[in-house]
Amino acid sequence: MIASWLAGYRKEWLRPDIVAGLTAAAVVIPVAMAHSTIAGLPVQVGLYSALVPMAIYALLGTSRALSVSTTSTTAILVGTELGRLAPDGDTATLLRITATLVLLVGAILVGASLFRLGFVADFISEPVLIGFKAGIGVVIVLDQVPKLLGIRIVKGSFLHNLAATVQGVPKTSLQVFAIAAATILLLVVLKRFVPKVPGPLIAVALGIIAAALLGLEARGVPLIGQVPQGLPSFTPPDLSLLTQLWPAALGIALMSFTETTAIGRAFHVMGDPPLVANRELLATGLGNAGGALLGAMPTGGGASQTAVNRQAGAQTQLAGLVTAGTALLIMLFLAAPMGLMPQATLAAVVVVNSIGLIAPKKFAAVRRVRHMEFRWALAATAGVVLLGTLKGILAAILLSLVALGQQVASPPVYALGRKRGTNVFRRLGPENPDDETFPGLMLARVEGRVFFLNAARIGERLRELTAEAKAKTLAIDLSGVFDLEYSALKALIEGEERLRAEGVTVWLVGLTPSVLEVVRRSPLEATLGRERMHFNVETAVQRYLSISP
Repeated sequence: MIASWLAGYRKEWLRPDIVAGLTAAAVVIPVAMAHSTIAGLPVQVGLYSALVPMAIYALLGTSRALSVSTTSTTAILVGTELGRLAPDGDTATLLRITATLVLLVGAILVGASLFRLGFVADFISEPVLIGFKAGIGVVIVLDQVPKLLGIRIVKGSFLHNLAATVQGVPKTSLQVFAIAAATILLLVVLKRFVPKVPGPLIAVALGIIAAALLGLEARGVPLIGQVPQGLPSFTPPDLSLLTQLWPAALGIALMSFTETTAIGRAFHVMGDPPLVANRELLATGLGNAGGALLGAMPTGGGASQTAVNRQAGAQTQLAGLVTAGTALLIMLFLAAPMGLMPQATLAAVVVVNSIGLIAPKKFAAVRRVRHMEFRWALAATAGVVLLGTLKGILAAILLSLVALGQQVASPPVYALGRKRGTNVFRRLGPENPDDETFPGLMLARVEGRVFFLNAARIGERLRELTAEAKAKTLAIDLSGVFDLEYSALKALIEGEERLRAEGVTVWLVGLTPSVLEVVRRSPLEATLGRERMHFNVETAVQRYLSISP
């Protein structure tokens, strides 16, 4: 909040904040204008989106470096919804729908802040988010390819658009393609060799200059067209659309907050004040609500612009205010030249900026660690590409919840052995073939929370391990269990009775204070007695060896 960072502001921060704000503006403004074309909106909408939301976040947000504007993800989500509600709508209709959608997004975020739902951002796991963003990247790139080639297609599903684009390749405009290719090459070279240079700004400026000097419009190269000069006008929402828009608004709000939180955490450095999730909800919510009334798109934290802001030396949220001020100056004095920008130039900026969403290295990193989560990431990508972006969000959330359910439903349950010559007990496996086991004794460890969803599976696994070892004593190490729910306790009592009837004695080992308290309040304590509850695995083994023949 402004009171917190302004009160302790140092004069030596002023210059780096101004430099960072101007540098970020050089990236934010052309990219935001490009994002507006992804959504099928006029380019000035992107310009407006870099003003009010950016300023409100700088006043209320808790991240010093976060740069808030449009993102590729939210842009494609807005475009999907506009295509559903008004596929052939005029500009006024599209702006009215957008204003309503963004206002609803803001209201959802503010409401979530009031109910302290900041934890909801964690509902989408990192592998699933990687897959979701990759799917968004694929959809955006395909959406821009016709503009790079100078062809027109009738839009439909992803597969339809892919087929239509391939069929339209023979009609490619060489002039348009040359401009697009040159822009992409310029952006890639600048990013590779001089990353601190604002590539999007240079590309846009050169495109405008080329259009003015070479008369590109007369040569058949489509331009952006007139960009209104001056302050954005009030855009009234259409409240009759609320019932149709709320599912999309909910999805956009979730993605906006998830991206904002993730990026804020990624660029948080030692010495910065802690990020407050519910304050972030409030700041982004009010930013969206304020921007909605002045023609903005949904906004959130952007990765590339935040990286530029931090690398350029941003010390406080003042850098964001400088970026917003720069957008205001362009609206007032430089709107007319923006209309000369070739559409191919803007499409190239979109492609280069969005291709980073497709991150093979991140997929590979997930695959190296866990193959199952790698498959979840691929499934999330496929969900976006084949089902559409809004349904893709639902698929991503469901995948994350299924992943969570699978993890809690199948907690680790495994046999223990003792490292020879030590008192170290570890998981039995082929990697430790020399570990000691004890005839007639099964040492089994359970980890995590034990409750109704996984109690039966844990019991089944313990019986399997006992049968495999032909053990007559089962010592269950519960030192890794932090909670034993009533249904699980009941299952444990019943399981002990069944095993006892089969001639197997059950011991409990390493009970944490909370689990021990639950056992003491149940008949199980009387059944086991002190002689069948042990402080740790080592004492249990010593006890077993002392009584075994």
